[in-house]
Order: sequence, then C-alpha cells, then structure tokens
Amino acid sequence: MKKLLPMILSAAMLSSLAGCSSGTAASSASVSASNPRIGLIQLMEHTSLNEIRDSFLDQLTALGYEDGVNCTIDYQNAQGDMNNLTTIVQTMEGSKDDIVVAITTPAAQAAVDLAQKGTPLIFSAVTDPVAAGLVTSLTDTSANITGTSDAVAINKIMDLALEIYPDIKTFGYLYNPGEDNSVANLALVQAYCKEKGLSLETQGITSGNELQTASSALCSKVDAIVLGNDNTVAESMPVLANIANAAKIPVFPGADSMVKDGGFATVGIDYTDLGKENANIVDKVLKGTAVSDIPVKVFNTDLYIYVNKASMDALGAELPDSIKNDSKLVIVGD
Repeated sequence: MKKLLPMILSAAMLSSLAGCSSGTAASSASVSASNPRIGLIQLMEHTSLNEIRDSFLDQLTALGYEDGVNCTIDYQNAQGDMNNLTTIVQTMEGSKDDIVVAITTPAAQAAVDLAQKGTPLIFSAVTDPVAAGLVTSLTDTSANITGTSDAVAINKIMDLALEIYPDIKTFGYLYNPGEDNSVANLALVQAYCKEKGLSLETQGITSGNELQTASSALCSKVDAIVLGNDNTVAESMPVLANIANAAKIPVFPGADSMVKDGGFATVGIDYTDLGKENANIVDKVLKGTAVSDIPVKVFNTDLYIYVNKASMDALGAELPDSIKNDSKLVIVGD
C-alpha cells in the first residue's frame, strides 16, 4: 500500500484532469455510478488515521476498485488545518465526487453540506456521531450520512489501569476541547472517577505545540494518564510517551495505534477493521444500496489488550497473570 500512496496522491492533485469520473452528483438515497469518483478526506497525519486510510484503500482494491482504471480516488489531507477542510470539501463538490469518506469527526462535520446536497457521506472514526450532529441515531441514517464509530472503551481502559496499578488515586486526562470526540470521552472519564472515588486532573491543549508543556505539568499531578482518541494528542503521541515514561507515569490511550506510538496499554479495536468496513460501505452504496438502509457500525466488541513492551520496560511495570494469560493480549514491539 505504501507504494500505491504516491499514485493516489498524484491522482488527487490531478483530479480535475482524471477521465474516469462519472461526473454525476450522487442522489440522496443511493449511487449507481460507473467509474465513480471516491473522495477521501483525512484530517491529519498520525498512526491511527493512516492505518484507517491504508486499510480502506487496501479493501477497495480487494473489492475490485482500481484507481485510474475503473474509478478515481480523490484523496485529500487537511494536514490538521480546519481551513483546509473547508477548501477540500468545496473542491470535492466542484469535482462532483460521487461519494465522500471523511476520517475523523472534524472532517465529517466539515463535509455535512455535501450530504445535504446529495453526495453520500461515509464517516470513519467518529466516537459519537449523534453528539457530533451527523446522525440523529445510530439506526437513522436518512440524512444521507452513515459510517463507522470507534467508541472508546473508557471503562475497560481504566479498569485495565487499576488492574495493573491498583494504587492509582489520581488520573490525568489530556485533550483538545475543540474535538467533540474528546469532550465526549472526558464525560465518561469523569463519571468513572466519580463512581470509583478517584481524583481527576484535566489539561486542555489546542495544538501539538502545547503538548510538551502540558504533559510535563500533568505528569507532576497524577498517578496515571488516560486518553481518548484525540487527534491533536495522537499526532504527538511519541512526545507524550517520552515525557510520561521518564516521569514513571503510565499512559493508557484510547487506540491501539497510540500504543504503537508509545502509550503503555489500552483495550480497544484493531483500526484496520474500521477502514475495511468503510470500504465495504462505499461498495454497497456504489452498487445501489440506499444510505438510509446502512446503520452506523459501532466497533465495541472483539476488543484486544495492547501493551507496548518498550514503555512497559521504561516504566518498570509488571503485568498481572490475569493479563499475561489473556488470549486477547497483544504485546507491541516484542
């Protein structure tokens, strides 16, 4: 797939010249396009989103879609700039993309207008699509919008933290208040701490540039840090991991990819499954299935325990036998 990305990026830049677009706006119900234009919007570069993107593209290939032959992949990356999202959406509207896939909540929210104008919108990695205003319920996709939700298993992650570190008294939560998914997860963390009689320290950031200072401040106040699937934090996850490991503060993030980037441990899904399902949804819609007949797919079962070996060693942590013997344990970097 890495070898294919330059071709995809090139196709995206030359989309206005591509000859395999149907040039027909999608209907609000379904699409039956020959040589369709498939828009793909990515908020920024980080492991989680790249994993979704790559698995999405791989699955499209497996389903028979070949960029430049029988479809056009209109791939655009906003590089973390919200203004770029607006421009990308406007460009895709002008190019008459037949269907658009938006990775992350901000990308999906930026593209809602496309759905209202008739282009099916398929979102990916949206923690709470109802709170984000994308759908009215997980089963009501009549607004021409559906997709996949990566609901974070906050309670299971924090249970894992206490199983490994039973003496935790204070959790820290680092997040971008501007990301709806992060705010939704904060509410879950607050409820968990209240139920368990634990203290909580929160630290907000608006960009990755603030992460180093914020992380250092948070590490001085807490026994462990729990994270949602915050894109701003995920983008700088290696920096946070280095600071926290040096301070002997374990980090329990909301995604397996954030463990790959240095977080200590989590309970969650395999993000490749998310991307594959988005490709499957696109295939269904392009073959005529109405968006309203495809409910939101929530990935909250078949969860794995991910542990980063390098971070475990740096922390001097010891996994209890209950975790060591769990058939769903995945040691990253072993």
